[in-house]
Amino acid sequence: MNPTVHAVLAIAIMAGVTFLTRFLPFLLFDRGEAPPKVVLYLGRVLPPAIIAMLIVYCLKGISFTAPALWAPQLIAVAAVVALHLWKRNNLISIFGGTILYMILVQFVFV
Repeated sequence: MNPTVHAVLAIAIMAGVTFLTRFLPFLLFDRGEAPPKVVLYLGRVLPPAIIAMLIVYCLKGISFTAPALWAPQLIAVAAVVALHLWKRNNLISIFGGTILYMILVQFVFV
């Protein structure tokens, strides 16, 4: 098969699958009735579970041999917790913690 045709076909299939996954919930749940209870439950419990999993993943490799290796992570985590308790917004918490962490790593704990 021609490499150009192969690439175009692969892109078309990926675009179709992406479109389907974005459009399918509207087909299934947009009938004017309430979504199933399991969907509401997952919408309530998955965001905190995913954030907790990301925190564990980010902190699993901390080395406590020098403060410059662990202090930026712990300060950023504390900032994320404080921002989330204050604003209750996942995006503000994630972006605020990320920006603070990058400032600490690039300029403070060099």
